[in-house]
Formats: sequence, structure tokens, C-alpha cells
Amino acid sequence: MNGPAAWRAVGDGLALAVRVTPRGGRDTLVAGTPEHLAARLAAAPVDGAANAGLVALVAKSFGVPRRAVTIVSGETARLKRLHIAGDVATLAEIASALYGPRA
Repeated sequence: MNGPAAWRAVGDGLALAVRVTPRGGRDTLVAGTPEHLAARLAAAPVDGAANAGLVALVAKSFGVPRRAVTIVSGETARLKRLHIAGDVATLAEIASALYGPRA
């Protein structure tokens, strides 16, 4: 279950690295580099709006409730580390599908 460094399995879910582009048009979560996924958010980085948008986007993309997604580090940075609680195998499969085929 080893994928790119963008995500890794942890005891109760998945650790995920995401590079965020606020005011990036519509909300999308796609492959970035081997080190992180890329999130474009419509929200501006004001009063936590972009972080809230990221949590909602990741929760929707992984099919988990918002409370299952936590920003572990990078609250004020573009590169954020998140934790998604849930079934590790299912979450890793979704992460692989989001990441897409490797060239």
C-alpha cells in the first residue's frame, strides 16, 4: 500500500500532504507532485475560509464526514498536512484514484 509520498497509511486513517491554491477558481483536488496533492479552492485565505473549504473538499473527495478530516500542520501555509480518519485501505484506494496514473 505504498503510494507516492503525498499520502501514507497511519494507524486509524491516512496522512495526506496537500498544496493549496486559494482563489483558484472552482474547488478541485488533483495530483500535484509525488510529495503532495494539489487543491484549488474558490475561497480566499481570510478568516480560515480556505482551510474550511479544504476540509470540506477533502471530506467530499474521500467520502467521509468533515469531522474525519483534520489539518495537522500548515494552518497558515500553502503546504498542509492533513489526517483523514477511516478505513486505511479504502482511503488509500481513493487517494490512488485521485492521484491518477503515474507517467
